[in-house]
Amino acid sequence: MTTNFYAPPAAIRGGRVVLPEDEARHAHTVLRGATGDEMTVVDGTGGWYRVEITHAAPEQVVGTIVEQREEVGEPAVDVTVALGLLKKRSRFETFVEKAVELGVRRIVPLRTARAERESIREERLRNVMVAAMKQCRRSRLPALVAPRSTADLLDESESERRLVCHAGDASVPIRQVVDPGGAAASALVLVGPEGGFAPSEVEGAVRAGATPVSLGARRLRAETAGLAALHAVITAQSN
Repeated sequence: MTTNFYAPPAAIRGGRVVLPEDEARHAHTVLRGATGDEMTVVDGTGGWYRVEITHAAPEQVVGTIVEQREEVGEPAVDVTVALGLLKKRSRFETFVEKAVELGVRRIVPLRTARAERESIREERLRNVMVAAMKQCRRSRLPALVAPRSTADLLDESESERRLVCHAGDASVPIRQVVDPGGAAASALVLVGPEGGFAPSEVEGAVRAGATPVSLGARRLRAETAGLAALHAVITAQSN
């Protein structure tokens, strides 16, 4: 089977993998997995396993590990993207899905002066993230951090490189910052909601060591800006 399956670390012991019930149902009932077939399982913490099925039933699929690898499909740079909470939940979900596919390590919903929401649907977002991880063949499930303010996040962050997306006179093209700057092990990218950051939020980010960056001549939706910035950082570090 070419589909990746997800099993948390607790389900992988003694050289065996027991798929969670929903994954087992998909493997057995939808994909017709049977004893002797092979499947690929990821544990969300960087573990990748090639597994031979030894028991297959509608609500339980068990297999023996044939091969194990680490960090399959993971980028070299640890990127956190913090995006202002958006008015439409579906747009934030789209951002989360695509950010996982691109290689984000951590997603932080931001409470900002211009954000219209204060909360997220955590379970829904985590389901989106698991599906995206399997689809793009990653082995690590990114972290979803509880919503917080830009100031709190900047105080907590230990990222080597900090970027705040802002179309202002002091901003420089993002490629000028990430391309010549040499490899960075970690990066934090701040992106505002609809309407962008308030001036005081940008000023606070700059005082905390963030570089204001622009993403080009076109005006992008917030979720598109987050993905464009993430892609710029990821691809610069992989060159």
